[in-house]
Amino acid sequence: MKTLYKKSLLQLSDYTYKEIIYLIKLSQFLKKQKYDKKENKYIKGKNIALIFEKESTRTRCAFEIAAYDQGANITYLGPNDTHIGYKESIQDSAKVLGRMYDAVQYRGYNDKIIKNFKKYSKIPVWNGLTDTFHPTQILADLLTIKEIYPTKPFKKIKCAYVGDAQNNIANTLLEAAYITGLKINIVAPKIYWPKKNFLFKIIKQRKKNKNIIYTDNIKKGVRNVDFIYTDVWVSMGEKKDIWKKKIKELYPYQINKKMLKMTDNKNIKVLHCLPALHDKKSILGNEIHNKFNIDNGLEITHDIFNSDVNLSFEQSENRLHTIKALLVSCLSKKSFF
Repeated sequence: MKTLYKKSLLQLSDYTYKEIIYLIKLSQFLKKQKYDKKENKYIKGKNIALIFEKESTRTRCAFEIAAYDQGANITYLGPNDTHIGYKESIQDSAKVLGRMYDAVQYRGYNDKIIKNFKKYSKIPVWNGLTDTFHPTQILADLLTIKEIYPTKPFKKIKCAYVGDAQNNIANTLLEAAYITGLKINIVAPKIYWPKKNFLFKIIKQRKKNKNIIYTDNIKKGVRNVDFIYTDVWVSMGEKKDIWKKKIKELYPYQINKKMLKMTDNKNIKVLHCLPALHDKKSILGNEIHNKFNIDNGLEITHDIFNSDVNLSFEQSENRLHTIKALLVSCLSKKSFF
């Protein structure tokens, strides 16, 4: 297969099935090189701008380490480090960065911003998270799934996404399902199903598949699945009067022992992109536990989070390897397979 040289990634459906499989294989190859301490530097001297309108732990660390490991240089631009959109237009900023850098990573809000960066910078632009999509996370999740079932094709693997499904993770998982054939059950109250306008756009791009199910029936939704995926239900950016309503409506969809038992799968695994509100050891976690009289986690219980079924830390590490594969593919002409 040809490389993804100079190709952007704004959402997962920018890439074909073959390209995604290529990235997963390359991630495995580069991960082994790192573990064996035999890593080659395929993008030495390349310059990458990391724009973070939204702060991050995992995304920033993964991009920075991936770049350093591969010999590339990075410039971190945090929420208060630029004039982008305030004193200078997105168009002008993109043109400037496009003349200085080989690629840009953007993590922020509106998808129009990242589209304009791609349009005017004329260099590869990668989505580190926007309101609608989170492709670099789902690439890491697909690698994590493949590590559990190395010989099993995605179309034979079944995953239930439970809780609030109106977010960038659920949206991008649906993209992954349409592209790879991965079976996805959206398990949530109907008011928390993905928005129709998003679904319409995805269905227009590809024929409607039967591998995606929507249900508010928990037992039906999680039965016989290989993975259960969830994400946080509330955030610091939301108005707190929304929390009470969301927690009341979503609490039955908490990942706990009862839900795992419903799967009838003794090998069930849990995916969570982090951070997780499973205990009181964070400011937000402590506030929610105390305010709503919760004693064992919000979207996932503390005991399940700290058990062997939880793969969230494997997902976090795999962010490094899949992002590294993305950088190498898009900034190097070398074809590995």
